[in-house]
Amino acid sequence: MGNIFAVTNQKGGVGKTTTTVNLAASLAANGKKVLLIDLDPQGNATTGCGVDKETLKVSSYDVIMTQAKAIDAIVKPEDLSFSVMPTNADLTAAEVQLLDVKLREHRLRLALESTREKYDYILIDCPPSLNMLTVNALVAAKGVIIPIQCEYYALEGLSSLLKTIERVKQRANPALEVTGLIRTMFDARNNLANQVSRQLIQHFTDKVFHSIIPRNVRLAEAPSHGMPVIDYDRASRGSIAYMALASEFMRKQNKSN
Repeated sequence: MGNIFAVTNQKGGVGKTTTTVNLAASLAANGKKVLLIDLDPQGNATTGCGVDKETLKVSSYDVIMTQAKAIDAIVKPEDLSFSVMPTNADLTAAEVQLLDVKLREHRLRLALESTREKYDYILIDCPPSLNMLTVNALVAAKGVIIPIQCEYYALEGLSSLLKTIERVKQRANPALEVTGLIRTMFDARNNLANQVSRQLIQHFTDKVFHSIIPRNVRLAEAPSHGMPVIDYDRASRGSIAYMALASEFMRKQNKSN
């Protein structure tokens, strides 16, 4: 049965969607069956996978609002090696609508029960805020992957996220754990980045992935072409970094299972 991971950070611009798309592609390149769920109303993961969010008939909004089954919302773009549950701006309405429904935190988990066995890994791209959509992802997930940019405010925002994860664990999902923190958009020439990196390792030790995602032009360009960087430029530093991350991630999962 597929393990579900929420990729989240309440701070925007840290490489959350980039990580979700490229980790999904890198895991698929290793022969794994992967589903990416776009749970961010901006729909950047959807377009980054080459799916037109403006023409969707069924999306993650319909699934989380129980208007459609998960399998009906999943697409398999012919150029991709993994499946996608896309979304669009309709999902914005769900943030409010979920406040007044039963089992509101459990909608996504229940919707995925009949589908998860088809995949090895399910990655959820969460919105950059701690709202009901993010809570749904955390309740559905086994683990949390946290992309983090090594800058001044990084640790401050992280503490709020960890408190939310702990609350969800206590109230709704006792199995939830932090899988790991990924240092993204890293520039080794930046003294502050190196300082924050050391602080992360000091505080979180083995929870920090050894693999580091560098700043990389090809990585930044790939979404505009609707493809993961591994398909856009396999030899780029960004592609190599995400392949290394996928290998490390799989080793971690093999140890924990």
